[in-house]
Amino acid sequence: MTVVQPEREPAEAASDSTPMIRTVRLRKEYKNVVAVNDLNMIIEPGDVYGFIGPNGAGKTTTIKMLATLIAPNYGTAYIDGLDIRDYPRAVRAKIGYMPDFFGVYDDMKVWEYLDFFAAAYKIPRNKRVHIINDVLELTDLHSKREDFVDALSRGMKQRLCLAKTLVHDPQVLLLDEPASGLDPRARIEMRELLKELRRMGKTILISSHILSELSDFCNTIGIIEKGELLLSGDVEQISAKLRGERAVLVTLRDRAEEAARILLELPGVVGVSREDSELRVTISAEICDAGEIVQFLVGRGFAVTACREEAADLEDIFMKITKGVVA
Repeated sequence: MTVVQPEREPAEAASDSTPMIRTVRLRKEYKNVVAVNDLNMIIEPGDVYGFIGPNGAGKTTTIKMLATLIAPNYGTAYIDGLDIRDYPRAVRAKIGYMPDFFGVYDDMKVWEYLDFFAAAYKIPRNKRVHIINDVLELTDLHSKREDFVDALSRGMKQRLCLAKTLVHDPQVLLLDEPASGLDPRARIEMRELLKELRRMGKTILISSHILSELSDFCNTIGIIEKGELLLSGDVEQISAKLRGERAVLVTLRDRAEEAARILLELPGVVGVSREDSELRVTISAEICDAGEIVQFLVGRGFAVTACREEAADLEDIFMKITKGVVA
C-alpha cells in the first residue's frame, strides 16, 4: 500500500533578494523527445518576462512545470524561493496560471465561475463577493456579472480566465498565449490590462507570438528554441549587444538637411536618414549616450527639440537568434 506523505511546510520565507522565478537545469522528456533541455532562467520580482519561441519550442511545457502541473525529469524550479518539487501546494498559492486553452462551464454565470475558483482556493465565503467584484472591475467585466459564461465572446472569455487567475491575489502570473485568437481591439484591451497588472507589482511570465506587443510592456525576455534557452535578460541590453548599432531619433527646429550632413563628421555615427525635421541617426558602441549627439549639434548652433533612442525590436532579435527548428 502506498502512503501519501503530507507536504512539509516551507522552512522559512524567502528574502527580498530572492528571484521570483528561478529554474535550475530544468528538463522534461516525452519518450524520445526532449521538450525542455537544462533550462536555467532567472526572473526578478516585478519583472514582466516575455517568453518567446516558435511552436514546439518548449514554452508551454516550461510553464506547466512552473505551475506544478507536470513534473520535470531532472532539475527543478523555485517560485519565490519555494521548490516546485518539495512544496507544490505552497507554490500554487503564489501563482496564477492562465493556460493557452481553457474550458468553460455550461449553465454557469460569470460570478458563479469566479466563485467556484475562489472556493477552490479556500477563500472564505464572506470574502468572496468583495474579491469577485474587485477582479470583475479590474478586468472590465462587471457588466457581464450575470451573463452565462458560454455565451461570452472569445475576448470576454480570455478576460474572465485572467480574472479567475487573479482571485487569490497571486504574486506570480504564468500566462500562456493570453492574446491568442483575439481580434485587434481585444488584444489592445488585454495589453492594457497586463500593463495595469505590472503597475500593481505582479511578476509576469508571458509567452506570446505577438512580438511587437510584448515589446510594449516587457522589460526582460527569454528566447527558447528546441527546448533550449538561447538567451535571457534585459530587452535593451540584448538588443544593443545583438545589433552592435543603435538608432537615435533627433528632431530639429530647422536646418535638418544641413545637420544630417554635419553629423556624419561625428565619430561613431554610422549613418543618417531624414524625414522632414526628424533625423534617424545610426550609431555604434563608440557613442555611449544619445546626449553626445545633442551636445554635438547644439555646439554647432542647431536647435534640437527632441531626442530619443529607438526602442528595441523584438522581431529583429527573434529572427537573429532563432533558426526555425523545433524539438
